[in-house]
Amino acid sequence: MNYPVWQLDFAGGGLLIALIAILHVYISHFAIGGGLFLVLTEMKGYREGSQPILDYTRKHTRFFLLLTLVLGAMTGVGIWFTISLLAPAATSILIHNFVFAWAIEWVFFLGEIVAILIYYQTFGRMERRNHLIIGWLYFIFAWLSLFAINGIIGFMLTPGKWLRTGNFWDGFFNPSFWPALFFRTFLCLMLAGLYGFLTSTAIKEEAFRLRMVRYCATWLLAPFLLFLASAWWYVQTLPEPQRAWIATFSPELAPFLTVFLWGSPLLFLGGLLMVIRLPQAATRSLAVVLLLLGITYMGAFEYIREGSRRPFTLFGHIYANSILAKDLETVQAQGLLASAKWVNKEITEKNRLLVGRQLFNIMCSPCHSVGGPMRDIKKLSAKYDSVSALEAGISGQGKLNLSMPPFPGSDQERRALAAFIMEELHGSKEQAAEVSLLKLPPLAPLPFNPDQDGYVLLAWNNLGMHSISDADGFFSLMPPANNLFAQLIRRGPTPEVVTEGVVLSYRVEPSFEKPARRVEFWKYLPSLFGLTRPDNTGLSGQSLSGVMQRKKEGKAFVAEKVPVVPYPAQGGYQPYPSFTIEARDMTTNTLLATTRMVAPVATEMGCKICHGGGWRKETAGISATTAQGILTVHDRRSKTNLLAMAKAGKPVLCQGCHPDPMLNAPGKPGLLNLSAAIHGFHANYLSGRGAEACGLCHPSNPQGATRFLRGVHHEVGLDCTNCHGALENHALALLLAEKKAGKAGAIRLMQHLKPSGGATLAEIKPRPPWLQQPDCLTCHANFGPPEADSAFGVWTAGGEDLYRNRQDESGSIHCAACHGSPHAEYPATNPYEKERDNFTPRQYQGNPYPLGANRNCKVCHTVDMDTDLHHPNSLGMMRNTRE
Repeated sequence: MNYPVWQLDFAGGGLLIALIAILHVYISHFAIGGGLFLVLTEMKGYREGSQPILDYTRKHTRFFLLLTLVLGAMTGVGIWFTISLLAPAATSILIHNFVFAWAIEWVFFLGEIVAILIYYQTFGRMERRNHLIIGWLYFIFAWLSLFAINGIIGFMLTPGKWLRTGNFWDGFFNPSFWPALFFRTFLCLMLAGLYGFLTSTAIKEEAFRLRMVRYCATWLLAPFLLFLASAWWYVQTLPEPQRAWIATFSPELAPFLTVFLWGSPLLFLGGLLMVIRLPQAATRSLAVVLLLLGITYMGAFEYIREGSRRPFTLFGHIYANSILAKDLETVQAQGLLASAKWVNKEITEKNRLLVGRQLFNIMCSPCHSVGGPMRDIKKLSAKYDSVSALEAGISGQGKLNLSMPPFPGSDQERRALAAFIMEELHGSKEQAAEVSLLKLPPLAPLPFNPDQDGYVLLAWNNLGMHSISDADGFFSLMPPANNLFAQLIRRGPTPEVVTEGVVLSYRVEPSFEKPARRVEFWKYLPSLFGLTRPDNTGLSGQSLSGVMQRKKEGKAFVAEKVPVVPYPAQGGYQPYPSFTIEARDMTTNTLLATTRMVAPVATEMGCKICHGGGWRKETAGISATTAQGILTVHDRRSKTNLLAMAKAGKPVLCQGCHPDPMLNAPGKPGLLNLSAAIHGFHANYLSGRGAEACGLCHPSNPQGATRFLRGVHHEVGLDCTNCHGALENHALALLLAEKKAGKAGAIRLMQHLKPSGGATLAEIKPRPPWLQQPDCLTCHANFGPPEADSAFGVWTAGGEDLYRNRQDESGSIHCAACHGSPHAEYPATNPYEKERDNFTPRQYQGNPYPLGANRNCKVCHTVDMDTDLHHPNSLGMMRNTRE
């Protein structure tokens, strides 16, 4: 952050370091094991009196010297050059903390150079004993170089007590020092055998060639079990986060772990094959294959080791973006631009993309390339559909995605970075989503004569918006299952709620009668719910028309889980289908009353914004691409195989694992309930965005295709957060309840969430989903005008106290029967046709206000009333009237 950045787009993301370092490490390990190979092979030649062995050793020494001193030394210098330019801050820490260790290592390296040059130049010309001493000196110097460097590179992964003490010896003899030293020593011996294959297979005389190839195979095979044992020991010394990162096959490391695990038996098998008498061409080819396999094997291990440090360059001390861990909060507080050098200090409309590029260079380029093979930022960000979506992705880094550091900048800096990636790299411009809504004609009126009609029929929906997931071939988050409620009232001076001797029926408007032609719910119903139903029949057995059932509690009739979907037969998206409700005398079939109601249903879940893909149906619906993206993330994070199951025709119901009181789903023990899991996860990405965060996922976006906030509260300027709280607070309330229930997942999701709006965590009151919601009386004390504009944190005692279930003080009339459905309280303004939700009050009293508003009690009572019968202040005048 305090140094200029060497900008490498295609070769960025560590590619240059990886190419140089892997080649260097592969050669340098051979330089150690090969040194022992030389001296022991020379001793073997003397011991057996074999001049061919000595001649072979001399030739192998030439190959060894050229490879290690020329290419090995060049790549070693190359590592220093690249790391000093690409990670100067971390390099500085290594130099300043281990300056004497480096000095000693360079002395050892000088000893290696002198010894191997003397060894080669005097081969066959120096007295035998002295020549062997030179050979042994080379190996000792080489192994001591490994000893010194092992302490330093191990320190980067497991600094141990050094983080507290800063002591040289604590850093050098770090927790992984000894297992890594043994691991690398055994690896050096094995590589000596691999490189030996290359020269021994070139021997022309067949019997001697087979003898030396088998000798080299011994070097590969003999240390193998000890090598694997030391690898296991190595892993056990890692701190828990890094060990879990490896043990759970982190998606980033999984391909390299697979290579390493498969490479071990393949190398061993290759060594065994080399023992067999094969034609020279075959053994020569196999030697080359094994040498290439060896560098792949070594590369996989080094990538795993390097990857295990993420998001740090020096674990726990300095992040990959060169910000010290201890400075992170300071940088976050004052902003990245104010903390960094070599950047513009202010963001303007003109320079925001330039500043975004500078932020990318500092924050992202150490690990990400642009169009290159290493963690290509263009590929990784292609799924986001806007700057706003990518902002959310950036916000979550370092929280749940622990392989990346937390974003250290301000909101403005985060947006500039997201704008650079989306607009400059992807060439996409963020535009306001202009959804053209289908304009509906008003619902056909129904007659009502207050002087003659003896009944009033009230109907409502209990949710105000039933969101469903129409990706049934992949998963079901919420099935098509709308609940329709109705109450029949016999008018008179003392009205009566009629529950006996009548039949209440319902039917959907004609273009919504065949939902099975629009969604695949019925095709996958056996897999999702373990049930079979005829097409267009819902989970409760009720279809798009039928008879409503008397509720066991209260005085209402209900049609449960009616499978209406927002796709009319003529095409398009229409989330407010209407139902006609009729009440007839059970004996005579005489029509007593008729009304209409809206059964709101939406598929406008904004998953595509971050998970990729487009809408399934023009302006709504979860597409196959989006669904696959969701399951891919779930499988990666939770170690499930949901995508494979879906592709095999066995999609799952989310509530099959996650408890959910809405579906009475018990889920699996220990797992978070569905609401806590979803809100808790996404709050880590969308905190601090107020009602905008709600609209990114729910169909409440005021520019979206549904716009389900259409009640009087929306009319007066309230939004989701006034009742449900900001997403972070909403999630914390759910997670605190799960934490109290002993679910460990809640702690993980809560770790980085901070309450907003001046609240403290202690002030957030836990609650279960669906059963406890904000209480209307929090604002409307004693049913009067609101005394506050926030109901968050004051929950109903239980499900029976919810607005959608509550009844008046007489215990007869449901609150929603007179006041309208949740989120569509009268007077509501429907985005598809203004008065669509207000059909019942307009039918019976000629205005869109709650039934009986403005002392219009004659709707039911037929006489003027002077008593607050239903609730206190029920005779008050309506305040929020329309002109």
